[in-house]
Amino acid sequence: ANKLAALARFKSTSSSATSLKQRVEQLIPEKTAEVKDVKQKYGDRVLGETTVNMAYGGMRGIKGMIWDTSLLDADEGIRFRGLSIPEVQQQLPKPKGATETTPEALFWLLLTGEIPTAAQAQSITDELNSRASLPQFVIDLIDRCPSTLHPMSQLSLAVNALQHDSQFAKAYHAGINRKDYWDPVFEDSLDLLAKLPLVASRIYRNVFKDGKHGSIDASVDYSQNFANLLGFAENAEFADLMRLYLVIHSDHEGGNVSAHTTHLVGSALSDPYLSFAAGLNGLAGPLHGLANQEVLRWIIKMQEEIGTDTPTEDQIRDYCWATLNSGRVVPGYGHAVLRKTDPRYMAQREFAQKNLPQDNLFKTVSALYKIVPGVLTEHGKTKNPWPNVDAHSGVLLRHYGLVEQDFYTVLFGVSRAFGVLSQLIWDRALGFSIERPKSLTTESIRAMFEKK
Repeated sequence: ANKLAALARFKSTSSSATSLKQRVEQLIPEKTAEVKDVKQKYGDRVLGETTVNMAYGGMRGIKGMIWDTSLLDADEGIRFRGLSIPEVQQQLPKPKGATETTPEALFWLLLTGEIPTAAQAQSITDELNSRASLPQFVIDLIDRCPSTLHPMSQLSLAVNALQHDSQFAKAYHAGINRKDYWDPVFEDSLDLLAKLPLVASRIYRNVFKDGKHGSIDASVDYSQNFANLLGFAENAEFADLMRLYLVIHSDHEGGNVSAHTTHLVGSALSDPYLSFAAGLNGLAGPLHGLANQEVLRWIIKMQEEIGTDTPTEDQIRDYCWATLNSGRVVPGYGHAVLRKTDPRYMAQREFAQKNLPQDNLFKTVSALYKIVPGVLTEHGKTKNPWPNVDAHSGVLLRHYGLVEQDFYTVLFGVSRAFGVLSQLIWDRALGFSIERPKSLTTESIRAMFEKK
């Protein structure tokens, strides 16, 4: 019965003639009424308590923001609008000849809560392809960056520069009614999504390759275009990897640094370009998006130090202990919220089992999956000894020849845009307030409890 209820909730919209923007417009009154109802009924209810440790500990676990596009369950991982990753992979449409669904189809799901038809997913592909061009000054700006400037810094720079054409900024300046804010935010978000593969691939080709650039093929989907622009046009499997990668990295609740930053900056009515550029600067931090390159570096260093690219389980176990005993962590294991293996890791593992079962690096990753949880449990310092999304992605990219680890976070950034911009559109559609939590001093906390 539960499955039937879920299916009913996720039936595709009956008319494929409706565009995504029209569908969002139809949903706004419904969602606005729902928020109003929840606030009227439960507005003064307590969501949870906040302890002193939470205030000092990065606000971890404080329930204090609304993020409707995805919800993280400690045991089963992320759900996009209620659908698990395997359900997304099974139920969302795939392009002809592809084995994975697309970020375009996911974008429809994230914005509407509904599974798109193949035609609706295609309409997003067409829409993005039609918007995919860069102003000449942005091209010049990217081309003038020294190759020593980190690709994430170049990406953030370019997104800030694209703000020149923000429709929301112009509309706000012209005095748009706040009920209509969502409309130019929607337009900016699609423009930005459309331009990201051109920006990201330009950075990649300039920094790591010959500086020659391809163009958008209007007949193929977003991930195939991105693969082509990067220089992997010949490899159909790589395009499928891009589809998988862009879908599973897109959204992970609202509290992570890149999502929360985009939401926070957007709450000041900064347009999507300014908001997302800020989110990218958070993603560039070693504790957030840089983690996937840290994993690959660690595995390659292990292979070098052991002296083989096919280390035994005992050698791997010893190396893990040596890492932990030297006061370092085994990268790619553990997560702030998750308490089981990250389903994003499993999706990538299944892709590898299907497409690159004999790859030595994949074999090492598989051995780590077998060994590390036991070592970490015995070590006793981690709440979650299981692998997260970062433990696998670098290995897949490397297999297909995308070996430049400094670029991996840029791919993460392109993916994350689909999630955070979906929510940003709803932030404005629902008239969410500027964010302003209360801060305290250490002195004031001491005074609060010592006077009792």
